[in-house]
Amino acid sequence: MSEITFLYVTTPNAEIAARIARALVEERLVACANILAEMRSVYRWEGKVEIGTETPVIFKTTTEGAAAARNRIIALHPHEVPCVVALPIDRKQSNAGFLDWIVQSVEG
Repeated sequence: MSEITFLYVTTPNAEIAARIARALVEERLVACANILAEMRSVYRWEGKVEIGTETPVIFKTTTEGAAAARNRIIALHPHEVPCVVALPIDRKQSNAGFLDWIVQSVEG
């Protein structure tokens, strides 16, 4: 039984989020992507504190496919150092049917 990983990613805006999400779903690297509402972020970059807006995305994939999905996100992302963080999913505490759907969507 395949394990599941969610990839949390931040993008500059909803248009870029949708472009990356569509590519990964079409390429069967992820089962789906949830594009969340724009948020404000405070961060340090090149020695300065910045405040800006970002659009977060949660990509749902198999643990086996997470590295390929991560690499494709990084390749499509416009930032020099994009936020891509893997979050393992606890199968025991999750809806098994939904997790099985993720596996079927990615693996075919």
